[in-house]
Amino acid sequence: MITKRQVLYAVLAVIAASAIFMVLLNMPAKSPTVKQFDQNIQTTGTQHSEKSVVHLYFSDKENSFLIAEKRALFHSDNPAEFGKIIIKVLIDGPREGLMRTIPAGTILRALYVTQDGTAYVDISDAIKDAHPGGIKSELFTIYSIVNTIILNIPGIDAVKILIGGRESMTLAGHIDLRFPFKANMLLIR
Repeated sequence: MITKRQVLYAVLAVIAASAIFMVLLNMPAKSPTVKQFDQNIQTTGTQHSEKSVVHLYFSDKENSFLIAEKRALFHSDNPAEFGKIIIKVLIDGPREGLMRTIPAGTILRALYVTQDGTAYVDISDAIKDAHPGGIKSELFTIYSIVNTIILNIPGIDAVKILIGGRESMTLAGHIDLRFPFKANMLLIR
């Protein structure tokens, strides 16, 4: 004969097993290993002595829009290598009377492009430390980088900005950096 106590233990065992199963079922998937991440990075292509005209996006003097400044830069078939060249020149600042969007002293730490067309741009902490602040300046800094990469390199559809090798919530307290950005044509004149 089955007692109430045995039924209670059986019910508790089923509840405990169900709870463990639900926890295991809802656990987040493991982060990809470095080896898996490296498999997604495009590494083919070589640098050529040919130059390409690119458009670097800087702020106008009123800090109202991003304006393109044309530059002839050495081209690479490798999107990551070409992106590094472009971002380093963007960091150096404008030549034609426009305003810089990235603080002086900022360094490009790394740039990777995944097979899904997302560029990961890793910039030094100096970008945060020397940033003037304000939502408009922050917006122009972000989209100066994003628009310059996406509008000059075919196959890149989104840009994820990392600061100091890590994901950052914001650059200067206003715009969420946790997700990749698409180009914003409304900021360009």
